Amino acid sequence: MSDAVTPFEVTVTDEQAVDLRGRLARTRWPDQLAGPAPWEHGTDLGYLQELCATWADYDWRAFESRCNRFPQFRTVIDGQNVHFRHVRSPEPNARPLIISHGWPGTFLEFQDVIGPLTDPVAHGGRPQDAFHVVTPSLPGYGFSGPTTDVGWDPARIARVFGELMGRLGYGQFFAQGGDWGSSITMHLADEFPDRVRAIHVSLLVTGPPSGVADPTAGLSREELAGLEATRRFTSMETGYQAIQSTKPQTVSYGLTDSPSGLAAWIVEKFRTWSDNGGEVEATLTRTQLLDEISVYWLTGTINSSMRLYSEALRPDRFSAPPVPHVPLGHSAFPGEIYRFPRSWAQARFPTLSYWNPVARGGHFAALEVPDLFVQELRAFFGGQER
Repeated sequence: MSDAVTPFEVTVTDEQAVDLRGRLARTRWPDQLAGPAPWEHGTDLGYLQELCATWADYDWRAFESRCNRFPQFRTVIDGQNVHFRHVRSPEPNARPLIISHGWPGTFLEFQDVIGPLTDPVAHGGRPQDAFHVVTPSLPGYGFSGPTTDVGWDPARIARVFGELMGRLGYGQFFAQGGDWGSSITMHLADEFPDRVRAIHVSLLVTGPPSGVADPTAGLSREELAGLEATRRFTSMETGYQAIQSTKPQTVSYGLTDSPSGLAAWIVEKFRTWSDNGGEVEATLTRTQLLDEISVYWLTGTINSSMRLYSEALRPDRFSAPPVPHVPLGHSAFPGEIYRFPRSWAQARFPTLSYWNPVARGGHFAALEVPDLFVQELRAFFGGQER
């Protein structure tokens, strides 16, 4: 099989733009009760209509420019197209770093952090803060195209990403991830213990330590509040997960055919999972939201992206991510969807050497607070051996 790595650019045809505009114009809008608060039953009708009106008149040449801002490539690994950005630093001693996104994110999540990470001197940093940055689209997501066989779980994706880093000439490297990217990053350290030097995750899922009578004893007020927020999220905000981990094919028909349906499915997650006080555009711009949604629409990958839940979380397939044996760092963003105490995480992950509560930011930290995201990566990886 060829190991070719070929340049890639995003293009949007006039036919695609016209088709989207026509579908949006023909949307059959559902009713919405006047009594409950907006968003209580899901995506708010008025907001979605405004969002779709903006989308119908989108500047696709500007979208292309944003997507093509940094060098992009494609290669085939394990029979699957892999799309990625690869930006080398001008600093000769830069560290190789692969950053993995999750659902419903895309490679565009890292639009505003690539510059500061690769060229820190130009962004108020030091030469020793530099990274060569690789940001792939997960198999089944965006311009990596849909997966075509079963078995694309986080472990398999990690093996593909390890091969990708090798093809790019990086024997040893560092890794970061959020959402599914956190699990993939854990698996990278497990699959390539001699190559992955250290990992950082922004989502760290754990549970109470075993053999402890009262695992909440001694926890701070903030830690107890985090556990309560996690309980609320689990009870009220995981309906999507139940569907996507069991019957993703069924819901995919509507989401693949209807752009307004797709936008409703995705934008609700950006609103609920961001540190925004309930205002969807308080931390993310409408352009950022529509760019993320557009990647799924243009590539027709909402179904294959959701299949990752079935591959990894279906009850008869579920297995917890491995415990890494390399240094592990975690930045605790206050708007993250799962928030566990450090003592619980330390009990499960003995190599956890960095834990920092961050002032702002949620599940999409690189998009919401790119400056703080960059600071966190510099702080953790800067303390690791090269």
